[in-house]
Amino acid sequence: MDERRCFLCGRNGAEDPLDLHHIFGGAYRKKSEKYGLVVYLCHRRCHIFAPSAVHQSTGQMQRLKRYGQLKAMEDQRWTEEDFRREFGKSYL
Repeated sequence: MDERRCFLCGRNGAEDPLDLHHIFGGAYRKKSEKYGLVVYLCHRRCHIFAPSAVHQSTGQMQRLKRYGQLKAMEDQRWTEEDFRREFGKSYL
């Protein structure tokens, strides 16, 4: 049984398929994968199209990046400077 859920709303993807979202994209996409900084998001509602979706809402994107940074720092036992070295800037 698949237990994947949207990181933001908790839905299971039955009505709106789930996408794997790299918290840090572009040049940092592979590092997002390497450090487990990926989440599932509902394709339409939470990922791409809705006004509050991460690709539409700067605030939502910033919250997700802050979460990703805190997760990386905790999992890797990094300081803020360590994170900055890996991902170019701090989101705290």
